[in-house]
Amino acid sequence: MSNSTPTRERIVEEAMHLFSQHGYTATSIAKIESAAGLTPGAGGLYHHFKSKEAVLAAGIERQLERLSALREIRNVLGSLGDVRAELTLTARYVLAELDNESELLRILASDVRNRPKVLTAAADELVSSTFTGFATWIGETVGRPMSADEAEAMAVFGLGSLLSSRLLRDVLGISVRVDDETLTGTWVQMMAMALANPLQPSSR
Repeated sequence: MSNSTPTRERIVEEAMHLFSQHGYTATSIAKIESAAGLTPGAGGLYHHFKSKEAVLAAGIERQLERLSALREIRNVLGSLGDVRAELTLTARYVLAELDNESELLRILASDVRNRPKVLTAAADELVSSTFTGFATWIGETVGRPMSADEAEAMAVFGLGSLLSSRLLRDVLGISVRVDDETLTGTWVQMMAMALANPLQPSSR
């Protein structure tokens, strides 16, 4: 992040935590200043950011920088030469990264409609481009002819199921009664079966 200082970083970190807990609208500048160790209401935040939205934008930029490897999921997979091993690595890596970015998930879920300029692009980078990278890997790896549409559908199915497990828990507060090892094993089995068998055409 450019022109970074310890105070600026502290403001961003505390603001993202507050945004995830209370929502963007309900989080005042004074609350951010207080959490960051500044005098609340004295305007210290404005020495580092021109607005609350600028703080949000900086926080999202920081989070997305951390997720650069996730967005380049093909590079994470490498070339193990074993589809099940690569799928296992994918599931474990995606779940770990989603855990690291639970604050960003909560912010996106609660405020994306209210802050479209900043958050829509973040949602696209976090989700859509990751799906695209996984779909490309599927198309390159599967040992049978596969259309781009089928590869994309499988990517949405696969990554969407992993994402939903974290959305249920971290955003909606719904307990998922399956441990990650069982979830990963089941996911790998289902994805491997789907990759091996062509989609059946609709009867309609």
